[in-house]
Amino acid sequence: MRTQLSTDALALAAAGLGPVRQERFAERVYENLFHAIVEGKIAVGSRLPSENDLATLFDVSRPIVRQALDRLREDQLVESRRGSGTYVMDSPGVAGKSAAAEPSERIGHIMNGLELRMVVEPECAYMAALRRSTADLTRMDELLTGFEEANAVGGIAHHFDFGFHEAIATATANLRFVQVLKTLEYDVSHAVNMLRHLMHIQPWKRTQDAMDEHRNIFELIKRQDAEGARRAMRGHIENARSRMFNSRPGL
Repeated sequence: MRTQLSTDALALAAAGLGPVRQERFAERVYENLFHAIVEGKIAVGSRLPSENDLATLFDVSRPIVRQALDRLREDQLVESRRGSGTYVMDSPGVAGKSAAAEPSERIGHIMNGLELRMVVEPECAYMAALRRSTADLTRMDELLTGFEEANAVGGIAHHFDFGFHEAIATATANLRFVQVLKTLEYDVSHAVNMLRHLMHIQPWKRTQDAMDEHRNIFELIKRQDAEGARRAMRGHIENARSRMFNSRPGL
């Protein structure tokens, strides 16, 4: 029988956090908590649920939770207070660094990642349209539905967004594309939201436009329109760049 969750942990469950897939446990838990913090699902100054509660929430072991919390501490998003628990920090990521230089460095990192995505992902979509299996299409459709449902209730949609791009790479039947996409997609979205958090800008929101673009790419891959899928993915990456940086001049 599963342990009953505390009120704090139930609140995170209501925001869309929950059990993660079998692979990369600590990374998945970290990603969920990271995006919950930078998107404001967990308020600055609030205490995270206990390790036991988080382990129950994500259906993982306590050592996995500790690994995820260690990464959040390295990001300076949370801090541990002896005898009290783990709290979301007010001024993350800038201690011991130049606050002015940090955003500039991150912007360069993000732009490099987007430039590489512009080269890789349209070709992934092209090859996925030619090689996709019924199982690939089913997985993409499930992720699109999860994305739309999470977004509709203000939940954490990152893992559905990321998963859709990863599913397209998987459909190419080329493991190298999958490996590159796992690095790029996570790295860019992580860097964007950390940057916006550092600069006290509202987090990047996944919009209806983004979901519509995903659905269009899916339909083109389903119809095996390889050229159309390539064009649609290129347009999606270009639009994603605009959406990521549209809340502040120069960002």
